Amino acid sequence: MLIVHANAFVNGAFEPDTCVRLEEGTVRETGARLAARPGEETVDARGRYLLPGFVDVHIHAFRGKDTMDGEEAVRHMSRELYRVGVAAFLPTTMSASIADTRRAVEGIGAVMEHPERQGSRVLGAHMEAPFLAESKCGAQLKEFFLDPSMAALEEMTGGHMEWVRLLTMAPERAGSEAFIREASARGITISIGHTGATAEQTHQAADWGAAHVTHTFNAQPPLHHREPGVPGAALTDGRLYTEIICDGIHLHPDIIRLTVRAKGPERTVMITDAMEAAGMPDGVYALGGQQVFVREGAARLANGVLAGSVLTMPTALHNMIHRFGITPEQAARMCTLTPAQSIGEGLAGRILPGSPAPLTLWEENWELAEVLG
Repeated sequence: MLIVHANAFVNGAFEPDTCVRLEEGTVRETGARLAARPGEETVDARGRYLLPGFVDVHIHAFRGKDTMDGEEAVRHMSRELYRVGVAAFLPTTMSASIADTRRAVEGIGAVMEHPERQGSRVLGAHMEAPFLAESKCGAQLKEFFLDPSMAALEEMTGGHMEWVRLLTMAPERAGSEAFIREASARGITISIGHTGATAEQTHQAADWGAAHVTHTFNAQPPLHHREPGVPGAALTDGRLYTEIICDGIHLHPDIIRLTVRAKGPERTVMITDAMEAAGMPDGVYALGGQQVFVREGAARLANGVLAGSVLTMPTALHNMIHRFGITPEQAARMCTLTPAQSIGEGLAGRILPGSPAPLTLWEENWELAEVLG
């Protein structure tokens, strides 16, 4: 497929009249004047906006299938996410037994090693458990929580720590310093989340090697002018990438604007934190073995606690621009390039040779026109 006359998002800015060639689910060539080959499908973008495929580094489930269900569920997620413009993602685990966690991680690893032919690329696992704080468990089952250790991680991954790309933990738990230092040295990005940590403990975790904050403001102490907690440290520590969920439910619009102003699009990471009802109608679903009631775009446990979201990445981008007043350049970066950079990924989230498809095409008024791949 050859896309011509696109206003393409490249290196953080829009470049008009760009041509992009896609072959076998990958960007093969870009340039100002690429000629169509005999029989090649050509798409005339007519000056509309062309974005790299989305990168979602925090997503539990999609369209009825959950990461914790193993390989076939992850394959389903890969195929279905591709259809909505996600080029790469981190299937995200919940707190569970060591055996169930290992099964989920092994399923993720299987899809990494043998990808779907037309599917979103699996970049690794995001383990959102079990090294979390009981006081900030959210929708996670705290009976499975543990103090962090490499031995526990080894057991939960079946010896395949290389499959883990991102790991959320509470840095106040015993053993955190040694764990963060060693895990970071092994190439695992450590994210601070589901935690009661103070601002000082958050900065200290960054000293040890933590580089990311999981769904900032959610499942952590509130921002207070004398006790800024994780959010205050996240907004001011330039070493930390900050995840945000832009569904209009998890965060007030002013908090979204505050985060973008404080961190800039270079350090703000758009995530969905989606559970299995994403892309599905309202109803009763499950997350981490618990019933979740989805109504009018909100997913909650029976006690009212938010249980992930039903957000999709195209909707997140749309919300950022139309509901929260974020510029298209900023919003595009936070949904593509910045998430990739936050986990050290060098190809996804970009339009350059070797980057994964699909790409998304948007009208001038920032309504989604087409998913191309």
